[in-house]
Order: sequence, then structure tokens, then C-alpha cells
Amino acid sequence: MNPDDYNPIAAALKEDIGNGDITSDFFVPERLQAIGRIVAHQPAVIAGTATAAEIFRKVDPATEVQIVHADGDAVVPGDVVIEVRGVARSILKAERVALNFLQRLCGVATLTRQFVDAVGNHPAKILDTRKTTPGLRVLEKAAVVAGGGVNHRSGLYDMVLVKDNHLAALGGLSGFADQIRQLRKERPNIRIEVEADDLEQVRAFVEIEGIDAILLDNMVPAQIREALALRRNNIKFEASGGITLKNVRRIAATGVDFISIGALTNSAPAVDLGLEMTHVHG
Repeated sequence: MNPDDYNPIAAALKEDIGNGDITSDFFVPERLQAIGRIVAHQPAVIAGTATAAEIFRKVDPATEVQIVHADGDAVVPGDVVIEVRGVARSILKAERVALNFLQRLCGVATLTRQFVDAVGNHPAKILDTRKTTPGLRVLEKAAVVAGGGVNHRSGLYDMVLVKDNHLAALGGLSGFADQIRQLRKERPNIRIEVEADDLEQVRAFVEIEGIDAILLDNMVPAQIREALALRRNNIKFEASGGITLKNVRRIAATGVDFISIGALTNSAPAVDLGLEMTHVHG
């Protein structure tokens, strides 16, 4: 299969349904109509409703889907997120795949909201990273936005981020300023960010014209404040590495512009949701 042709919804449905739902096809009458409701079993922030709706409609275009709580909504246990009406077999075939996506994406949105809330009144924006589930980046980054976060680069193609391994491959900073100037000349509208492992690198980077942002990697609040004191030319600063719900407010209090957190998409626990068949009629 060509990776460019990959469709996560189609792949997930094929993976789960295969040649058919043996259980539903044997036990559930073919024309039986049903109403199903996806219900929250814990407090959460909703994300992925459009994806879940598409899954139900992919299985059976005749299924009616009502999104009760939109992406970004906060819910409590017992709240109905989505209601579906249609053929019972179709609802049952789509159930697990829809829940898998929804639980995963709600988890991302919920964790993001927790970080956003933890920052409080500080202006720092919570960013995601490229540490996403393969094939689900677009969906997971949308879930970050639903949770109140901000998307960092989508991939390697839409922004420059020079990291330690790039500098190691180059053999250090010799000639680096000239390369930045050349890049800015060739790609005047591209955003350029560089990663600094220590304050010595920050001092070097702030002197280079053309850099938009500096990523402060695994720095403690005191180091971040020192780095911010070196700011020139409206360079933005991003803190990253070792950020948790316990320390994110202290990091934000330094005055840093952005805080990037890989855990938003690579460690978010799934939200507990369930589909309940509340009414069936023939």
C-alpha cells in the first residue's frame, strides 16, 4: 500500500470488521432499528466527534448522527456526546472503531486542557510536538486545539527546527549564521527555530539575524529567565523537555512564550466512554 493513500478510518474499519461482524449478523435481526448514545463515564474535554460521525456513516450512510457535545466542550459523567439512529447491526459494527478514535482524541484534548488550566493567567501557549501516533497526526493535533493548545509545526515540511543532531551533523556552529542568512534569503516566509541546550548557545543564537524562535531544551526556570534576558529582535522562546502538570506553572511564570509538551499526544490516557443502546424498535 502506498503510504500516501493511507486512510486511518478505512484502515481501522477493515482491521475490526474484516469480512463481517459474525456476532451481530447472527444474533441481531437484519432490519432492526436502534438508537445508541455515546456517554461519558468521566470528566473530559471532547474531541474527534466529526471522525466518530464519519465512521458511523462509512459503515452505513443511512445512519443518522447527532453531535450533542462539540469538540472543545467539557463533559461530566452521564453526559451524552453523540447520538446515533439507524440499523442496529450498523451501529454495532461501527461502535468499537468510533469509540477507539473518540476515546483517544478526547484523551489528548483532556490532557491538553489540564496543562492549559495549570498555566493559569500566564501568557505562555501550550504547544504540541511531532510525537504523534503514526497516521493520526492531523486528528491528534486537532484534539490539542480542542483542548485549548496550539499546534507547532505539522511536519518537517512546513517549518525549520535546527536541533542538536543537526548541529552535530554540521560539526558545530561554524558558518551557521551564514547558513541561516542564506535560508532566509531562499525561503523568506519560512519560520526558523533553533534548539539551545545551554545558555552559551542562546547567546550565540540571539546574535544571528533571521532566527524567529529559540527552543530552550531541558532548562530549569532560573536558566530560562537568564535566556529571556538575552532576547533580541523580538525572538520568541519555547521551553521544552521534562514539562509536567506539577512544574508547568513554574515554567510559565518565567515569561516564556511557548511550552511544548510531547506527552499531549504520546502519553494521554484514553477517556472512558461507552455506547449504550437505549431504545430498540422493529
